[in-house]
Amino acid sequence: MLPQLRLLVEECAAREGLGEPRRGEFVLAVDEIAGNAVEHAGGSGRLVLLRVGDELECRISDAGPGFSEAVIPELLPGLDGAPKGRGLWLARLVADRFAVAAGTAAAGAADADNAGVTVTVAVRLR
Repeated sequence: MLPQLRLLVEECAAREGLGEPRRGEFVLAVDEIAGNAVEHAGGSGRLVLLRVGDELECRISDAGPGFSEAVIPELLPGLDGAPKGRGLWLARLVADRFAVAAGTAAAGAADADNAGVTVTVAVRLR
């Protein structure tokens, strides 16, 4: 499923005029966030990709346990050899705009035990 998602995001970004290397960075950021939703939030989520002014914005929501942007380290994680923990850091690094909104309203979660989260990543098209 994620390989198809990457292809669709790549096609949409190209259609909206996002050039390389920014397009590849954006697709990588979206893939990292979507992968986190699948891995940590029950295997699914919702992706909305749209043009907002001069930006291409992607919002990925899930109904998982939630987290805040405070959990994303300022410096590159995993320098000690740990294979995980770099996805959100990388997405925030390459984005022109990045936000984490926690709560059931943000994610559309129906389960009160899972707070849910929406991660927004956006890049300027010009």
